[in-house]
Amino acid sequence: MQDLWVFGYGSLMWRPGFEHEERRPALLRGYHRSFCVYSHVHRGTPERPGLVFGLDAGGSCRGVAFRVEAARAEETKRYLQAREQVTLVYRDVVKPVELVGSGERVEALCFVVDRAHQQYAGRLDFEDQVRLIAEGEGRSGRNPDYLESTVRHLNEAGLPDEGLTRLWRAVEQRLRQSRASP
Repeated sequence: MQDLWVFGYGSLMWRPGFEHEERRPALLRGYHRSFCVYSHVHRGTPERPGLVFGLDAGGSCRGVAFRVEAARAEETKRYLQAREQVTLVYRDVVKPVELVGSGERVEALCFVVDRAHQQYAGRLDFEDQVRLIAEGEGRSGRNPDYLESTVRHLNEAGLPDEGLTRLWRAVEQRLRQSRASP
């Protein structure tokens, strides 16, 4: 058995939920982080969907790679299946990721979006993203908290994302306006 690497690009970065020996900034090529998944469970409901990240084809994604000791690899995979595959909108695949700083490449478990799944939102315009995120709430909490935590943790990891920061500012503005309205 060998150690397991897991690539996190959304909530896994700041709430992995599994024990790990190492946490490193990482780069995945061939996929990009995108708000392309309607959330019917964690950050929304089927009647009022939220919006969560998926790894969608094309580009690259900066995130975090976690190294899990070989003895806990199977347990970690089972945990991640239960967490990430609630509605089977993701496919679990193993892809090479580069550990930022060292340039070392490792094979990591990644959850990429299934474009054929009914929850695949594709490319939504900016205002639709703002609305869905501002209004979404599900089993894991409010959708705006998910975005804010991701932006904060990307910044803390030295991986700022200007597009997500702009989106977070627009969601904050919409939330302020809705609180001010009677």
